[in-house]
Amino acid sequence: MSAARSPGLVKPLLPLALATFAVGTDAFVIAGLLLAIAADIDVGVAAAGQLVTVFAFTIAVAAPALSWLLSAFDRRKALQFALAVFVVGNIATALSPNYPTMMSARVLTALGAASITASASSAAVAIAPEERRGRAMALVIGGLTLSTALGMPLGNLIGSVDWRLTLWAVAGLGVLAALGISVWLPRVSLPAVGLTARLAPLRQGKVLTILVAMAFVMGGHYTVYTYIGAITDDATTDSFPQALTLILFAWGLGVLAGNFLAGLWVDKHSGMGVAMVALGGGTVLLAVSPLTVGHLVIVIVWAVFWGAADGMASVVQQHRLVTIAPASAPLLFGLNSSAIYVGVAIGGVLGGVSQEWFAITLLGVPAAAMALIATLVTVVEGRRGGRVGRVAGRVECAR
Repeated sequence: MSAARSPGLVKPLLPLALATFAVGTDAFVIAGLLLAIAADIDVGVAAAGQLVTVFAFTIAVAAPALSWLLSAFDRRKALQFALAVFVVGNIATALSPNYPTMMSARVLTALGAASITASASSAAVAIAPEERRGRAMALVIGGLTLSTALGMPLGNLIGSVDWRLTLWAVAGLGVLAALGISVWLPRVSLPAVGLTARLAPLRQGKVLTILVAMAFVMGGHYTVYTYIGAITDDATTDSFPQALTLILFAWGLGVLAGNFLAGLWVDKHSGMGVAMVALGGGTVLLAVSPLTVGHLVIVIVWAVFWGAADGMASVVQQHRLVTIAPASAPLLFGLNSSAIYVGVAIGGVLGGVSQEWFAITLLGVPAAAMALIATLVTVVEGRRGGRVGRVAGRVECAR
C-alpha cells in the first residue's frame, strides 16, 4: 500500500507541521523580544525591529527561487537541507555578540525558512490521496498558524528569562522536525517536469490573481494583527495582565478552526465558494472591528471568528494553486509564501501610516479595504473563469 493511501497518513504529516510551527514561531517571536535584544546588543528598538523586516523580506525574495532550485530533490532531502540551514541560523542568532552578526544570522535563518513551508506543503500534497489533499495541507499549514497562538506566547515566556534561550528552543524544534521527517516521511520524488513546464502556470492569469489576492488579504489581516496590542488597549487596560495573550490565543484557536474547516470544505465543495466565504467574511470582520475592541469579552469572541477567516484564506488559496498545476507545486507554494510575507510587510506599513489619519482603534477600516480588494479581485477572476468555461463548453458542443 502506498504512503498516500496508508492509514498512517497522519504520522508523516506531524513532523511537517512541526517544521512549519518552528518557522512561524521564529518569524514572529522576535517582535516580542525586541526590547531585550536592543538592550543586550546596544542598539535602538527601531534598529532591532529591522531584524524582523530583513527576515520577512529575505523569505519573500528567496522562497520562489529556492523552492524551484530544490524541486529536483525528493521532499525529504529538501526539508533536511532547509531545516539544517534553519537550525544553524538560529544557533548563530543566539550566539551573536553584536548587531551586524545578528543581522547576518537572521538572513541565514530566513534562507532556511524560505523553502520549508513550500517543501512541507508539496510533500503533504504528494503523499495524500486527492480526496484528502485539502485536509493534509490544512494540517501542515496548521503548524504555521498554531505558532501565532502558542509559539509567540511560549517564546516570550522563555525569553523573559533570557531572549537567547528562545532562539535555542526554536533551533531545538527544527532538530526535532528534521528527525521526525527522517524517520517518518517516505521518499517523495516529484514528477520529472522540465523548466518550461514548471513555469507554465505563471502565464495563467488565474495564478497571478490568486497570488495578488493573497497579498492583499494578508495585508488587511496584518494591518490589524501587527498593532493588536494597541488596538485593544481599552479592553485590556482594566483587565488582568494576560488579557492580550488571551486575545491572541483566541485568535490562534480561530485560525486553527479555519484551517480545519477550509481543508474539509475544499475536499468536498468548490474552492471558489470557500474562498469567497473566507475573503468576504474576513472583510466584514475587519470592518466591524472598531465596534468590538472596547470590551474584553466581545473582542475575544470577535478574535475567534477573525482568526477563522484568516486561517481559511491561507488554506483555500494554497489549495486552489495546487489544483492548477500539481507538478509545479513547489514553485507555486514558494510564490504563495512570498505573497503572504509581502502582505505581512504591507500590513505593518499600512497600519503605521494609517495612524497618521485614523485613531488606532479604527485600523480595521483600511484593513477591510485591503481585504475587500482581495475579495473583488477573486470575484472578477471567478466570473472570467466561468465565462471562459462556458465558451469552451459551447465550442466543444459545436464540434
